[in-house]
Amino acid sequence: MEKQAAGFGIRFAADMVDTLILTIPISTVFFLIGGEYPFNWMVGWTWPIIYTIYLTLIPLVWSGYIIGKRIFKIKVKRMDEEGLTLKTMILREVVGKFLLSNVTVGISTLISIFLIIFREDKRAIHDLIAGTYVSREDT
Repeated sequence: MEKQAAGFGIRFAADMVDTLILTIPISTVFFLIGGEYPFNWMVGWTWPIIYTIYLTLIPLVWSGYIIGKRIFKIKVKRMDEEGLTLKTMILREVVGKFLLSNVTVGISTLISIFLIIFREDKRAIHDLIAGTYVSREDT
């Protein structure tokens, strides 16, 4: 069976859906606690840490999916087709996305966009580090 990798557009759309789905309930909790919608929790380290934890743990319990990826029928898979592990997801999300992006001041994110667009296998830097790819599920 040939691997059918998901491209940039569908991956970007899934990320946008996840951002909306996560920020609305979190903002609502802050509203219930503080009486106003403080969006300053999204500035600084709070949001990136919450989102990185979400991206790292949810695919482990949901077979490679997060909410946005499930909606768009794409999922994270290992190149060897084995199940995802905590080590794989830490390499992918914590090292390959979060840490590398912060160390390179976002340059690695820009490079990853170009890799997804132009590489035949659609793998970004974090996919290469972790040995993963994002698969379309319509095969």
